[in-house]
Amino acid sequence: MTSLPPNANLVGCKWVFKRKFNADGFLERYKAHLVAKGFHQREGLDFFDTFSPVIKQTTIRIVLTIALSSCWPIHQLDINNAFLHGELDSPVYMQQPPGFSSSDSSQVCCLHKAIYGLKQAPRSWFQKLSLTLLNMGFLPSKSDTSLFTRFTTTATLFILIYVDGILVTGNSHALVQLFITQLSSHFALKDLGRLHYFLGVEVTWHANTSLHLSQSKYICDLLHRTDMLHAKPQPTPMVSSLRLTADGSTSVEDPTFFRSIVGALQYVTITRPELSFVVNHVCQYMHKPQQSHWKAVKRILRYLAGTSSHGLLLCSSPSYSIIGFSDSDWATDLDDRKSTTGYCIFLGLNPVSWVSKKQKIVSCSSTKAECRSVAAALTDMIWIQSLLHELWIRSTTPRLYCDNLSAVQLAANPIMHSRSKHFELDLHFVRDHVLAKSLTLIHLPSQFQVADI
Repeated sequence: MTSLPPNANLVGCKWVFKRKFNADGFLERYKAHLVAKGFHQREGLDFFDTFSPVIKQTTIRIVLTIALSSCWPIHQLDINNAFLHGELDSPVYMQQPPGFSSSDSSQVCCLHKAIYGLKQAPRSWFQKLSLTLLNMGFLPSKSDTSLFTRFTTTATLFILIYVDGILVTGNSHALVQLFITQLSSHFALKDLGRLHYFLGVEVTWHANTSLHLSQSKYICDLLHRTDMLHAKPQPTPMVSSLRLTADGSTSVEDPTFFRSIVGALQYVTITRPELSFVVNHVCQYMHKPQQSHWKAVKRILRYLAGTSSHGLLLCSSPSYSIIGFSDSDWATDLDDRKSTTGYCIFLGLNPVSWVSKKQKIVSCSSTKAECRSVAAALTDMIWIQSLLHELWIRSTTPRLYCDNLSAVQLAANPIMHSRSKHFELDLHFVRDHVLAKSLTLIHLPSQFQVADI
């Protein structure tokens, strides 16, 4: 306890009580946190940088594919009170906690370590954990800074970090256990054993060679929030002829509720790639949701009501070939006539990355829209190839399939130059990789297109 210095900012605090549940929905324990009121903080006085990286979902799927193919053990850890380990660069002054009695009510708390609620708490924790791993001989990946690796002549170990959740895998069960023991000497942690529930994703193992990722509990909670747990299921998440517009119907009664549900649907797409397009479609109207948009969201929820147990299957793969499927619609947005990019990338037999995203500018032809989709997919494939190189994984030349013959021909030959000026950067980017033979671009008939939009 200390007196508040002149010109210093005072941050409030409160107690937060929470119930934590297991993957099966049963109560695990009660938690109580003293949380700082971070909205009282002033930038430049109480905090500076706040950004803290977390592991990418694509990286998780890639590492899981490698572990399954190599028959490596996969363990998950949970750090107890992770943010309390972070060390602050400058002191923060906080009010006395509610219920704490002090003889002098003018005294305040001077924080030298992070506490939940502070804006810089996630960053401080990640810096503390990173420094600990560096001292243990690990190196951060350049492709994903939340992935740490350690290679020796006989041992390989990968560490994936998502705030206080950690995945550990390596070529030896004894090596994994040794790391857990070493890390427990620095932080209080729980070894949750074999990977089974991570970031709200339920993991079901099948004969040690494949695993099924699903979000059944998360989806059921979402359906319960919308009172659609027992709704009539629909066979598809969207009617193929549906074309939403910004106007044309009345506004929804509760726009905040609409945005929260659509935001929750975005998280479902990490194990349900078939929802990427339709969820991206309804997300474009969060600024002004209308009844027609809510009707489309309810269709998605009815689809989920009948497919809540569906998910993503990852299995052992005989090779680490990178295969992509790229597609695009053309000017289907009735408001601004912009196109939508869609692609799906496989590592061996497993889908590891997928995107459905509205293009930023209008394409004057379907060829231009397809070329922009090819360029977006190629960028992601180059990143995956770079990550695999860091993990000492050899892969063949990436293959990208596109169902637009003009886009494939244009990438290989400098034709129609006068009509390609509007997308020259994307075109030359793809063409350079095709000429350098670092990418094989192949035409694929539409009926075989995986990333169909």
